[in-house]
Amino acid sequence: MVASEGLSIGDMAARTGLAVSAIRYYEDEGLVAPWRNGAGRRRFQRADLRRLSFIMVAQQFGFTLAQIKVELDRLPRHRAPTKADWARISTQFRDGLDARIARLERLRDTLDGCIGCGCLSLEACALYNPADSAATYGPGPRYLLGDRPAR
Repeated sequence: MVASEGLSIGDMAARTGLAVSAIRYYEDEGLVAPWRNGAGRRRFQRADLRRLSFIMVAQQFGFTLAQIKVELDRLPRHRAPTKADWARISTQFRDGLDARIARLERLRDTLDGCIGCGCLSLEACALYNPADSAATYGPGPRYLLGDRPAR
């Protein structure tokens, strides 16, 4: 393969471990933007390997494709992202990960009591919600998600 010809979708799949169909899906979603050669075949920049790898990792951390796209749209299309570009994204994602970790720790610290109580002790239950008072905080198990009942 000549570097100026770019990488084929098969090359991208082999290098990233993604299925060709996944790469096409990411293209449809605007996460990568290959060009077409004279024969009409997709060709990718080498920088797209990093983009696809970033997508895979970010999804494993629980970020949605919409969140990932917002960050990737801030990267230059005409050149490989720099270390500074990736550092900016990592700062944004770190904040989201820290918030998610805090929620998971709260859940972990209250879940054992929730599972163990069998709802026999509603006065102490994190899910107990008399008169649906937690509805003012939003949907779901508000107290388990970190909201506190008004005293």
